[in-house]
Amino acid sequence: MKFLSHIQSRRTPVRGIATRGFTLMEMITVVGIFSLLAAATVSSQIFGLRLYSIAGTKLTVTADARVVLNRVRDEIRSGKLIYVGNGDSSKFTITPDNSSQIGNALKICATTDTNSYVYYYMDATNSAFKRMVSSNSTVQVVANHMTNLVVFQAEDFQGNVVTNYDNNRVIRMTMEFYQPVFPTKQKTPANAISSQTNSAGMYDYFRLQTRMARRAID
Repeated sequence: MKFLSHIQSRRTPVRGIATRGFTLMEMITVVGIFSLLAAATVSSQIFGLRLYSIAGTKLTVTADARVVLNRVRDEIRSGKLIYVGNGDSSKFTITPDNSSQIGNALKICATTDTNSYVYYYMDATNSAFKRMVSSNSTVQVVANHMTNLVVFQAEDFQGNVVTNYDNNRVIRMTMEFYQPVFPTKQKTPANAISSQTNSAGMYDYFRLQTRMARRAID
């Protein structure tokens, strides 16, 4: 009996397996699909940023306007004498009796002393709503880009404009203004009242209104 002292393994050589690559058409297809996905992602991001900018502008403008309305409201509620009229930084004219009690200005006296007052008026020269106090000649701009000239009107409890002075009347305040959303250059107030998109950018139009009365009714 013969024993093999060793076993010699014979390895069969394996032929090299050819690896298959991507064809040119497959590469073009993949690149095209990737480009479409990238373009869609970028477009959605840009669209979202534009919507965020528009919404942010509206919220900011509305919040600022409400601050002004709340300030005027608080001063009217605590006032003793309230006069609707027309004026500017140098003069104020009360709307006479037998005339519609409307105007661009409002004078609020905290007491019966008419020399001590808070004065609001619309300045049409620079489309700004301004505030003055009797103790200080400094003019404060409280709102910009306003477009309406008639800001205040005195009404009865039914909302009708009164024609005579009544210290217990209701004061309606209206603020109409424009705000640039995507401006690319300056635009004059005359052609920026309505929302529009053109070479100058997009402007939006806002209108806020409230009614206020004195807290202490005589």
